[in-house]
Amino acid sequence: MQRILITIGLTILILGIAWPVIHKIGLGHLPGDIVIERKNFRLYFPITTMILISIVLSLIFWLIRR
Repeated sequence: MQRILITIGLTILILGIAWPVIHKIGLGHLPGDIVIERKNFRLYFPITTMILISIVLSLIFWLIRR
């Protein structure tokens, strides 16, 4: 349990530090990401970004296991 919590914490920390770089390269604003804006409401659902991140992480973990 401790190892899982530490891993999750480090992942969140790394993503937080890397967020400005991720935002500059356009990740999070790809075609297919859904943005609904109303007067006092904004819904952002990054479908394409989540699929791309999932593929990249799956490939990285597959390569590590080999």
